[in-house]
Amino acid sequence: MRALYLLLNETFLELNFLEMYARLTAVLLTFVALIIVAMIVHWVTKVITIKVIHRLVEKSKTDWDDYLLKHKVFQSLSHLASAMVFYYASNYSEIPEVTSFINTFTNIYFVIIFVKVVSGVTKAGNDIYQTTPYAATRSIKGYIQLIMIVVYFIATIFIIAFIFKKSPLVLLTGLTAFAAVLLFVFKDTILGLVASIQLSANKMLKPGDWIEVPKHNANGTVVDISLNTVKVQNGDKTISTIPTYSLIADSFINWSGMEESEGRRIKRSINIDMKSVRFCDDQMLDKYRQFRLISNYVVEKQKEILDHNKNLGIENDRVPNGRRQTNLGIFRKYLEEYLKSNPKINQDMTLLVRHLQPAETGLPIEIYLFSKDKQLNEYEGIQADIFDHILAVIPEFDLRVFQSPSGDDIKDLSEKLPTGMIRN
Repeated sequence: MRALYLLLNETFLELNFLEMYARLTAVLLTFVALIIVAMIVHWVTKVITIKVIHRLVEKSKTDWDDYLLKHKVFQSLSHLASAMVFYYASNYSEIPEVTSFINTFTNIYFVIIFVKVVSGVTKAGNDIYQTTPYAATRSIKGYIQLIMIVVYFIATIFIIAFIFKKSPLVLLTGLTAFAAVLLFVFKDTILGLVASIQLSANKMLKPGDWIEVPKHNANGTVVDISLNTVKVQNGDKTISTIPTYSLIADSFINWSGMEESEGRRIKRSINIDMKSVRFCDDQMLDKYRQFRLISNYVVEKQKEILDHNKNLGIENDRVPNGRRQTNLGIFRKYLEEYLKSNPKINQDMTLLVRHLQPAETGLPIEIYLFSKDKQLNEYEGIQADIFDHILAVIPEFDLRVFQSPSGDDIKDLSEKLPTGMIRN
């Protein structure tokens, strides 16, 4: 290197260059020549390395080396050969300015190689982790990002230290004065770090979970969990991006418990017109005995009621002095038996038919049960079939569904009333 510099410097002096310009031009051309040599060394090393590594990876029975090759870890390491060219060139240089410049450049080059290698190794490590069963319950992407933030921060400190010829420890000590500023700048990152650790440690969220976050209008599957954001693919295939710390600060619904259980809940009610609820007479009881699902129930219940009233000396008349069956009670029992006979309902989980609080819209009859099939299309089909049947069978129990009158209802009523009454 020194010989090349001296040759170039002497040549430029012979060409009547000023001594300062001759020396500067010689230094630049020497450095360019050094870069060309380093590039050639890097290319040769890269080609040889890739060929050898490819052969070894193909023969290897493990998968981890495939991921290292995928993320170009070995290609990053091949830069060490060209870095060593600069390193040895600086040692053989006897020109202080050139030596100083090459030393700085070489140190920065080594730092960049280190960052590239660490980045590739962490990405490969994440891919390897995804092949393990633990990846289904815990994501380490947030930790990977945290490691890279620390690496980038340290690399930046060292690069600045090399440029200004200062100790990295001195720079780190000086940064303590800017701690408040750093906390403000990296506020979201720090909050995201804490949130991602809490989500992972408490098993609150993992990729593949179906979550619902009303505040952010998100309702779908978690596709990615990073240090700062959680990506959710909604049912309409749109992507919602939610700050990670928001899932800790605010509430959200995780449907994974349902997906891991033996059934999916159906909880829906239908309003009964309370004016249609009444005691059953003999004609109604004879009619309900014809319904296969509740035939035995109606007979046994009526016998129980008659015996009870007889013991109290109460005659079986229309006066509600004793116990009487109602069309609503029999209808509720019919629904229970109908749901128990449905093969698509999980009979090992909660199944009930209950009254809710009566209101101005009628008496809500709610069914609460779990379908065996949890897929959305099948689940909705099961739910629809159940309520199709309920709506169709209600009139058979002399009950009416309550609903607000429509325009057709008012029109039919007006046609039945005398003209003069309508005008009044």
